[in-house]
Amino acid sequence: MLPPGADTVVVRYGDASTKSARVQRRMEDLLVENLRALLADRGVDGDVEQHWTRPLIRTDEVESALDAATDAFGVANASGARSVAPDLDAVVDALAETAAAVYDGGTFAVDASRAGDHDFTSEDVEGAGGAAVWDAVADEFDPEVDLDDPDLTFGVEVREAEAFVYLEKRRGPGGLPLGSQRPLVALVSGGIDSPVAAYLAMKRGSPVVPVYLDLGEYGGPDHRARALTTVGSLERYAPNFDLTTWVVPAGDAVADLVAEMEQGRMLSYRRFMYRVGEAVAERVGADGIVTGEAIGQKSSQTTRNVAVTSRVTDLPIHRPLLTMDKQEITDLAQGIGTYTDSTIPAGCYRIAPDRVETNASLERLLDHEPDDLLDRASEVVADAERVDPLAPADAPGI
Repeated sequence: MLPPGADTVVVRYGDASTKSARVQRRMEDLLVENLRALLADRGVDGDVEQHWTRPLIRTDEVESALDAATDAFGVANASGARSVAPDLDAVVDALAETAAAVYDGGTFAVDASRAGDHDFTSEDVEGAGGAAVWDAVADEFDPEVDLDDPDLTFGVEVREAEAFVYLEKRRGPGGLPLGSQRPLVALVSGGIDSPVAAYLAMKRGSPVVPVYLDLGEYGGPDHRARALTTVGSLERYAPNFDLTTWVVPAGDAVADLVAEMEQGRMLSYRRFMYRVGEAVAERVGADGIVTGEAIGQKSSQTTRNVAVTSRVTDLPIHRPLLTMDKQEITDLAQGIGTYTDSTIPAGCYRIAPDRVETNASLERLLDHEPDDLLDRASEVVADAERVDPLAPADAPGI
């Protein structure tokens, strides 16, 4: 809901505000740059102004700009607001006009905050503003104040040079501005989990380099297209970052694993995946690998098996979903727009042996694993294609 005359999106960030002034300024610079890219990518006409702790978007398309702002990593919340002079009379008048336009029953409250030097306090705004809201609707119905859980909150934010009247704080993804951390390689299968893991790494400020292992005849129908489409869903959150996907030909290596190994096959394949991720990371200057693993979700993801497979690389393996339940992951996938494409049958279940390994030892695994498996990781990366993501049909914001 927007107040009448809304002309500004007030953007608020969270974790970046806890940093030193120098780091906060750098992160704010990145956030402003990313906001501009999101507006441009979505065809929203607006000017992003940088103000300390409060980037502002001036626009005639407030609703669309608000949608874009609340998709920007690092944004805690944002409000579509009406800008007025930073004096009590102007704020009170704007509150009265807003009440007359939108308040049609139920309880209300005025919630004000203030920064800078003024001849009134936040409590003055709430008192005078509450009276103005009451008077604006008293002839239509009997208003009721509820300061604890109102049906409608009239928000006011008074800054040094102007004040803003708004009706909601719409949540953003939180986290840190994208680009504030070093890049990470994201192993994406196109299933439900891996795109969500990549999104959460991006939420913490790390650009991702998507890597997809093409399983050849073991990939199943539309396996590659599905993976590239889920990356396309992520691309809409980062239009100024390169999400070109490394498509690595892994079909021959997988075929050899199937032919030569039974128990432990999936663990050796996972070791191969990590080594592929490491090889790509060396080429692009990434500092780690992101996967969609969660403790115990699959036999290869028991705590023991994760410990064994992780030893194949010196790079840190980041697992944002580690402690999540499947339903939590699914809810996130639906929210960020990757779920629909992720539910096309994956095909990789065809690699799994009849008897799974849940309590592996590295020594036993190495006894059966092809001797050249890990060396082949660098070879297949050398033959990788660089492929643009596919545009998803529908990718709603979280």
